[in-house]
Amino acid sequence: MTLIKSISGIRGTIGGQPGEGLSPIDLVKYAAAFAAWVKDSSGKQKPTVVVGRDARISGPMVSSIVVSTLTGMGCNVVNIGLATTPTTELAVTAEKADGGIILTASHNPKQWNALKLLGNKGEFLNAAEGEKVLAIAEAGNYVFAGVDDLGSVTEKDYTEYHIQHVLNLELVDRSAIEKAGFSVAVDAVNSVGGVVMPALLKALGVKNVVEINCEPTGHFAHTPEPLPENLVETSAIVKENNVDVCFVVDPDVDRLVVVNEDGSMFSEEYTLVAVSDYILSKTPGNTVSNLSSSRALRDVTERWGGKYTAAAVGEVNVVEKMKETGAVIGGEGNGGIIYPASHYGRDALVGAALFLSHLAKSGLKCSELRKTYPDYFMSKNKIELTPDIDVDALLERLQQKYSTEKVTTIDGVKIDFAESWVHLRKSNTEPIIRIYSEAKSEEEAKNIARKVIQTIKEII
Repeated sequence: MTLIKSISGIRGTIGGQPGEGLSPIDLVKYAAAFAAWVKDSSGKQKPTVVVGRDARISGPMVSSIVVSTLTGMGCNVVNIGLATTPTTELAVTAEKADGGIILTASHNPKQWNALKLLGNKGEFLNAAEGEKVLAIAEAGNYVFAGVDDLGSVTEKDYTEYHIQHVLNLELVDRSAIEKAGFSVAVDAVNSVGGVVMPALLKALGVKNVVEINCEPTGHFAHTPEPLPENLVETSAIVKENNVDVCFVVDPDVDRLVVVNEDGSMFSEEYTLVAVSDYILSKTPGNTVSNLSSSRALRDVTERWGGKYTAAAVGEVNVVEKMKETGAVIGGEGNGGIIYPASHYGRDALVGAALFLSHLAKSGLKCSELRKTYPDYFMSKNKIELTPDIDVDALLERLQQKYSTEKVTTIDGVKIDFAESWVHLRKSNTEPIIRIYSEAKSEEEAKNIARKVIQTIKEII
């Protein structure tokens, strides 16, 4: 069993001994701690908290415990049920709530679930806020409400609200999409995306929607992280159905991956590149992505006269840097689109609508659009962590070894070479070290990763 406590939320496998997995006891502990933090930060005895969940098998159980704990702490809960991560973020601001909890383990397998914590702006807690919640939990510094002060529960559905929100965005061109007569497939990996994505596409005027794994059963049809190796069957279905484009989302619908009309991958790194290209062509400005994202975004940004800035990995870090630089678009190379004109959160619905607008106006096939962008190839690897690995010492040794190159240490270690880079960092959500490398060819990107992995093995 696994339980990971970080500012990214409380993530773990369902079951096991308390403290070793995401047990009911742990759910109560961290939900109560969050409620205590919300009370303190809002100054209210009866704050409002929005709760949404993805379609994981454990979702109803986890939701019932979390909602009951929040009401037991005296919070008024707006339970929006099956909802994407960005839907829940939007609901927090729409309800003028004091916080929110998203029950999802994102791309992790079905055994996992998590509490992702939002502040009153519908944005993830920053490091200091997250640390406060964790400290409250560890100290048991929370007091449940008496019978006269229990909170209430209101049930709402925010799916249509989110869809309408997307349609209302100035740069979402429904008429162009409708005129293009697109046939679009969507793979929602049998989670909540199966509810909202087809509905969105139809609302955008898509001529034909091909649904793949759109039953929200929580029994993920394939490994839920939308990587090429997990999308072989999806790719085959795309080719069979003669669609113009396919959108693949992860279980909580904050990541968007595009499959071309011929079944080839647009590349998750290039989702943000393409959407940014479209946004910058209409509203020139700055962009931000994280250190592990493709250089292609920098190239496209500079082509439109903007400035590109890299942030530490993690949505909260990207958002902070976007606000600091006044970025008009940003996100993460894993298919996460953050569009401030909508809200400061990764949103696959917003990404899909903007991508389709771009594709429709370009007059190109999806694969042709991809060829208009600089070619970089990325290799993504990982090393499983064992208790005897001193990660900090390991990264320090690597920093020393490559000290003659440009080295960035704001988030793990990133080594920039003339036409390539490699980035190593400890994951906040899994017990692994992630190793991302990028170069002008696929083989070169893989070779860089192999060399670094060999160096790590020698150090260990």
